[in-house]
Amino acid sequence: MAIHQTIKEEIKTAMRAHDSVRLNTLRNLAATFLNEMIAAKSVSEFLPDEKALPLIKRSINQHKDSIDQYTKGNRPDLVAIEQTELKILDEFMPTQMTKDAIRTMALTRIEQMKKSGEFDPRLGGRIMGIIMKDLAGQADGNDVKVVVDELLKSDLSRGSTS
Repeated sequence: MAIHQTIKEEIKTAMRAHDSVRLNTLRNLAATFLNEMIAAKSVSEFLPDEKALPLIKRSINQHKDSIDQYTKGNRPDLVAIEQTELKILDEFMPTQMTKDAIRTMALTRIEQMKKSGEFDPRLGGRIMGIIMKDLAGQADGNDVKVVVDELLKSDLSRGSTS
């Protein structure tokens, strides 16, 4: 079942359970999906998972940002609501890779780049982009950035450029 279809079913379940926080969170997500479908002039009933996942991720990032802002503004009541909504959204995301798994994958990719002669540790953004493309939603971007920065820093300290 597509994520969009699952969310539509979960909306019905939340309505029956009178769970207003879950219902509002899922309705907002469904509205985001619908807006995307309208913008893309899609004729299908449900948004495909490959388009739905980035929208869920964007919503998760917005909630994390709101949590930071509300924490700075000393609004624990709003932080609690945002955290609850964030947990609901996280249910629909695939399991993310650990930093160790990211490190293993990144090391393999960097070794491949070194063998092909396209590796330059000073081009961290380009390397980060390649690795993020390889991982395609399987890992948190911040975790990938931390791991890649560590690997490139150690590579630069050794003086290795190829």
